[in-house]
Amino acid sequence: MRRLEIAVAGAGPAGLAAALFLARAGHRVIVFERFETPKPLGSGLVLQPTGLSVLHALGLLDDILALGNRLDRLHGRDAHTGRTVLDARYSMKPAGRFGLAIHRAALFNVLFDAVFAEDIPIETGMDIAGLDMHGERPCLLTSRGQRLGPFDLVVDASGARSPLRHHADIPVEPRPLAYGAIWTTLDWVGGFDERALSQRYDGASVMIGVLPVGRQTISGGDQAAFFWSLKVDTFETLRKEGLSAWKERVLGFWPESRPYVDQINGFDEVTLARYQHHTLPVPAGRGLAIIGDAAHSASPQLGQGANMALLDAAALGAAIASADDVPAALQAYASGRRTHVRLFQALSRMFTPFYQSDSDVLPFLRDWLVATVARIPPAPSILAALVSGMLADPLGSLGVDEPDWARYVSARDLHMSRRVSLRVTG
Repeated sequence: MRRLEIAVAGAGPAGLAAALFLARAGHRVIVFERFETPKPLGSGLVLQPTGLSVLHALGLLDDILALGNRLDRLHGRDAHTGRTVLDARYSMKPAGRFGLAIHRAALFNVLFDAVFAEDIPIETGMDIAGLDMHGERPCLLTSRGQRLGPFDLVVDASGARSPLRHHADIPVEPRPLAYGAIWTTLDWVGGFDERALSQRYDGASVMIGVLPVGRQTISGGDQAAFFWSLKVDTFETLRKEGLSAWKERVLGFWPESRPYVDQINGFDEVTLARYQHHTLPVPAGRGLAIIGDAAHSASPQLGQGANMALLDAAALGAAIASADDVPAALQAYASGRRTHVRLFQALSRMFTPFYQSDSDVLPFLRDWLVATVARIPPAPSILAALVSGMLADPLGSLGVDEPDWARYVSARDLHMSRRVSLRVTG
């Protein structure tokens, strides 16, 4: 394909990764970001083998591993009985795969530094509000009335509240979910398995988690993301009842979490995350590719959000590299991501009520029936493939290969042992 003029709306993981793939293919790319200073939003996330494979294709896996914290399993217990109701291990699937817990700031910084190093321009303070589709090529419109472009292709990576999504061939508006979570980032002080996401449940209405996310910078200290699931419309009531009452409730469910709860000094130190669900049937429009949360959003129960965004970026890059023109590339992109996106969106919609809902029946089934069946082969391997994001072979059509996981596991073990040694010898 000829050299394209491409605008990317949004400097999150999806937008930055897409900018790298497209610029490296020889296209002229410019990123527009609404913040005056590009910055990440949120606390911790889990990079699954899918997302790690995309970062490996971009040459960034070593940088990410140096900051994140390797995960071998996701583990959850009932807060009252101590019964294990979730134990998903990456090792149950061959090939040595693992997850990587990381702070959003660390992921953002690695991608942003790579974009900066390749001289891809980022225009900040550009609050993208819409598209002008009246000409042959689309133009971006800002909230200040600026008209940017025209461009051969606009990539919408502006997130779940995208102002461009309604230009898709078949627009779909998100459906807000009743449950969200409050998140904060704290110092990692041990007390839990360093290679696991640890969670406690009280039915489906309470979920508490500690996720060791590594470091935001090479010289920084180890951190943990701490979260509490709740109904979004109850947050103000929680604030009015006071921090002490909330802490007492958390510790009633999970006394071992005190070293983390004690670090929280006020509700101004936590962030309320609101979730919504939607899937665009066709994540594209005329001269428009829609990626990441702008194309599909869900609750975080399967831990796939950032990974789906990275896969979208790789898929778009592969589609443009193999097509003769933009319409053909957009069709290839939408087709290439359809099966994987729809599968995981359906699974997210199905599993979310088991962990975030007012139901009494679903958590009972989760704790006693599903947890039992999950231990019987081949269920553990299927669960590992589900958690890793590898169901439906999402990498096969992207030109992205899995890295040699054994090599990176060894390198990560060595890196972790050095960090432990430095802490001990201090």
